[in-house]
Amino acid sequence: MMDKIMIFMTNSFTPRVNKITKNPWISSIQDSVMTILPLILVGSLITIVSLLNNVVSWFPDVSLINTFTFGLLGIFVAFLIPYFIMEKKKQDNKKLVAGATGLSLYLFLLSPVILEDGKIQFVLDRFGATGMFLSLIVGLFVGFVLFLFSKFSFFSEDSSLPDFIAVWFDTLIPITLIMLSGWLIGVQANIDFFEVILAIFKPLSNIVQTYPGFVLSIFIPAFLYTFGISGWAMIPVVYPVYLSALAENEQVAAAGGDPSNIGVVETLYAFTDMGGIGTTLPLVIMMFFLAKSMRLKAIGRATVVPSIFNINEPLMFGAPVVFNPFFMIPMWIVSIVIPSITYWALYLGWVSIPSKTFLLWYVPMPISSYLATQDWRAIILAIILFAVAFIIFFPFFKAYDIQEKKKESELSEE
Repeated sequence: MMDKIMIFMTNSFTPRVNKITKNPWISSIQDSVMTILPLILVGSLITIVSLLNNVVSWFPDVSLINTFTFGLLGIFVAFLIPYFIMEKKKQDNKKLVAGATGLSLYLFLLSPVILEDGKIQFVLDRFGATGMFLSLIVGLFVGFVLFLFSKFSFFSEDSSLPDFIAVWFDTLIPITLIMLSGWLIGVQANIDFFEVILAIFKPLSNIVQTYPGFVLSIFIPAFLYTFGISGWAMIPVVYPVYLSALAENEQVAAAGGDPSNIGVVETLYAFTDMGGIGTTLPLVIMMFFLAKSMRLKAIGRATVVPSIFNINEPLMFGAPVVFNPFFMIPMWIVSIVIPSITYWALYLGWVSIPSKTFLLWYVPMPISSYLATQDWRAIILAIILFAVAFIIFFPFFKAYDIQEKKKESELSEE
């Protein structure tokens, strides 16, 4: 049975998923998120620095930096998605125009209020992670329209006009149609498109915040990873949901309420991604300290430092875990059990739900567990999760270690 699954995943499933992730429309979303990661990380650093306010009364409030990094994600994505679409569609001369158009339509659809003195009033929260859903739709729409019109030009290929002038004229019609669509929705129909998009994506957000939805959002990337498919393949679907949920938690916490969205990236970095996707740190520790096989012992020594900092690519492809049933099966089990324990611990209030930006994924646990939640009980939960994952991995590790030791003994006898 396992052989049939492996053959299907190798020959059919994995190639198809890789083909989807390399699709220019999907990969443009992935690249956009990857591009803004440094800004998200700055917001995370500010979260850590802000802890000093609880200890040192005179320390200045630097939270405004977070507002203009993490708090402007929607704007950045609205620019970057059409930019990358044009780049991947070999329309490099139009990518900046595409990005600017995406930004224009995004601001238009935020439903700003025009005041009598000529000032424009926006709702700040709509610029941040909450606006990711709108920026995704805007970015894809702008990219689609501009690419559709890229096949048309007012000028022949041998025209002597400078390229930038040809781009000006060739983008006049698509940009006009794009902005006209925004005007029809926001002005003529008087529709708050931002709220419409949130309502459309709300069911998906609600699903991820349930127990089954949260566990699946952890399990699926880990499952794909065991077949060599990067967890980043899930970014277009899950990441906007996570970021929007965190923004909602921040608003609730700022108003004095109790955050309820467990499905946020901070929860992953605090608990479920111990050693990387799949909670693989316990497996590395076993290899480092308990392996009898020289090969596994060497892999443990080589991967222990990266794994402590939650980097497990060397382990996944070096042990290997990928396409290795001895480690794939326990990783699947761990990726169900660990998020299950995490969910109920946070849901029952035993540990605080994250409400601040913390995406420093390379910070070792349980340090990251405390920083992400600002709750000392998170340290205890992280230790428990490590022990549970260790127990699940151990019998599979032991069986594989015995097999590898036997192979080494046979080779040495030969």
